[in-house]
Amino acid sequence: MRGLYLEQFEPGQRFRHAIRKTITESDNMLFSTMTLNPQPLHIDFDFAARSEWGRPTVNSMLTLGLVVGISVYDTTFGTAIANLGMSEVVFPAPVFHGDTLRVETEVIAVRPSRSKSDRGIVEFEHRAYNQNDTLVARCRRQAMMKTRARAA
Repeated sequence: MRGLYLEQFEPGQRFRHAIRKTITESDNMLFSTMTLNPQPLHIDFDFAARSEWGRPTVNSMLTLGLVVGISVYDTTFGTAIANLGMSEVVFPAPVFHGDTLRVETEVIAVRPSRSKSDRGIVEFEHRAYNQNDTLVARCRRQAMMKTRARAA
């Protein structure tokens, strides 16, 4: 497995994920229509041209999905049991077509399960930056992770 087991995480541990993603108009349009989100800021160029931004913004749920997705290979690939939740999700700057996102992850907390010895909970903070190193998204995510004993 590429992902890490519960015992391999420690608070303060940091990951700079190698995968980056340049978001295209097609990505944004497809995601918005697949999720039935008709927000004209994302899909109507004329409407968006008259907005504060002067152009379409990327659907923030696409940004959030990429933030978590980019982190998976280095952290939870094959070793996560479940996502338990997300908190403190913020988008301090807009994302536009053509922006390239990179993600960093920090381990905030690690604890064994109180009820099952083969798992535990890791809290991550994910941060996404665009090509100008502007913070565009941040969230905390709690994941239930396998222990090495479970893998054996």
